[in-house]
Amino acid sequence: MTTQSTIDKLIEMRLTSMSDAFLTQMEDPRMKEISFEDRFGMLVDIEYSNRKSNSLKRLICNAGFDQPDAYIGDINYTSGRKLNRSLIERLAICEYITEHRNLFITGATGSGKTYLACAFGMEACKQRYKTKYVRLPDLLLELEMARNDGTYKKVQSKYANPVLLIIDEWLLLKPTESEQHDILELLHRRRRKSSTIFCSQYDSNGWYDQLGGDDSPLSEAILDRIKHDAYKINIIPTDPTNYRSMREVYGLDPALSE
Repeated sequence: MTTQSTIDKLIEMRLTSMSDAFLTQMEDPRMKEISFEDRFGMLVDIEYSNRKSNSLKRLICNAGFDQPDAYIGDINYTSGRKLNRSLIERLAICEYITEHRNLFITGATGSGKTYLACAFGMEACKQRYKTKYVRLPDLLLELEMARNDGTYKKVQSKYANPVLLIIDEWLLLKPTESEQHDILELLHRRRRKSSTIFCSQYDSNGWYDQLGGDDSPLSEAILDRIKHDAYKINIIPTDPTNYRSMREVYGLDPALSE
């Protein structure tokens, strides 16, 4: 069997990283001093590492993060915000996902809710959990369009199936009765088999009113499916009188903008 024949078969089996490494070994005279077992192990390690890396890249790409560069280690704890560091670090281990618990991240506009949620999502991807990010307005619009073109169940499954779902701008606008039905159906399908991160400008105590309060029979039904098993991170400024949006903190220096 020729070397080229071996390489062709590896490529046909989609072992491209192994084929490249095999060719490199054949061209390196120093490899003759290494045993067959060790050389073969090196080939397997390269193929395995590349597949794991590509798998992670696909998970991150499919998640559709708003901030794909978010990283738990880069969270700013000295920016004038009250953040529970011990809780954040504990949640980053992703035990809440294995426990099928939810996470509420609340705070004012620009407080860093989306970045924090995406950072948690990145950690979930690293542990090979299928993750999906979506803004609630976009989700509801997509479901409405799906209802009209006959793909409603398919779109519902798209958001019901991920192990971790991040819903940003949660209840930023009051949902209609039809939208509340969509939300209830989605959360019911996810209950006790997955985890959801809710990012909202409203404290969770105000969600009942945003869902219609006593005027809506679905308000309590929706909250009952998410509030009893959720961790809570409420991002508040240490000094409200000098509060600065994180977009301002990391934005362009005013001195350079004019």
